This record gives sequence, structure tokens and C-alpha cells, in this order.
Amino acid sequence: MHAHHPHATAQRPHPAAILRRRWPTALALALAALNVLASGSEDLTDAVDGFGETLPLLPLIYLVVHQLGNPRATWPVLGAGLVAVFVIPLQEALAPSTVLVALALAVLLWGVVRGTPHGRAGLGVQAAGAFLFGGLALAGLAVDPDLGRYLVAAGWFGHGVWDFVHLRRDAVVSRTFAEWCGVIDVLVAVQLLFLV
Repeated sequence: MHAHHPHATAQRPHPAAILRRRWPTALALALAALNVLASGSEDLTDAVDGFGETLPLLPLIYLVVHQLGNPRATWPVLGAGLVAVFVIPLQEALAPSTVLVALALAVLLWGVVRGTPHGRAGLGVQAAGAFLFGGLALAGLAVDPDLGRYLVAAGWFGHGVWDFVHLRRDAVVSRTFAEWCGVIDVLVAVQLLFLV
């Protein structure tokens, strides 16, 4: 016979159990809140530039993990990507978005030449994502910030949908990353549209 726990029932799990299972969402919400607080007085141009320059990292992570063929590589690839996003601006010759898009093209070329663990169709899907989200980022950075905010926000929101589709299909990246990234992406889009 099991001891009855007063706070958890079959219908309603204990809050700690929910947090353990949904930690990627909790982490995403916390990071988004910190980002909003840290950028409280950020002007539109800075916000569009910052989020636009970073947006190409998202499809690049998918491309790299797809080529590696191992979802467990997702978080380390994210870590390397974040280091790159902070290190690339230290040189002034190339914008981060340019470097990230060039890396995505290099990974695509690697997949075309060397093959891919998930087949050409899977590589084609990831290539389409890279072109779509990279294109929205570059377009958003090229136009006036008033229009750029909508293009960059569309890129982040669209990538959030991309994450949730991959989460549902349990495809390419780790499930925890897809959940975390999906929530972050949608919240960044909201921040760009309503809080800047």
C-alpha cells in the first residue's frame, strides 16, 4: 500500500515534479525575464541589431547537430555557438550574422559533399530553415529598424514554431533544447514587438 501524499494526486502531480519535467521552459522564462530587465532602456535599433545578429545561430545549431547525427550534441553545440556570438564581435571586419550565415553554408556544403546521417531530405529541410531564418535576419538588419523589428521578430517566432515541430516529432535536436529554444524564441519575438 502506498502512502498518500497530500499535495500530489494522480490528476495533479506535485509542483516539484512538474518543474523537474519542464525545466527547459522554466529556464527559458527566467532567461527571458532577465533579458527584459537588462535591456529595459534599450532602443529599437540596438534590439533589432542584437537579435538580428544572433538569429542565424538558431538554424546553424540545427544544421550542425543534424550533420553530427546525435541529439546529445545539441547543448554542447549551443555552448560553442554562444561563445562564437560573444567572440565574433571582438573583430570588426565581419558582422556576427555574416559569420554565422557563412558557417551555415559551410555545414550545408559539408552535408552535400560528405553525406548526412539523416539523408538528403532531412538536410534539405534544415537547409530550408537556414535560408528562411538567415534570410529574415539579414533582411531585418538591412532595412530601417521600424520594419526590421517585424522581420527579425518573424524570424524568432518562426524558429519557435520550428522548435515545437521538432519537439513534437522528437527530431534532430534534443527534446530539452527544442522546448527551451521554442519558448525563448517566442518570447524574444514578443519582446521585439511589444517591449522595445
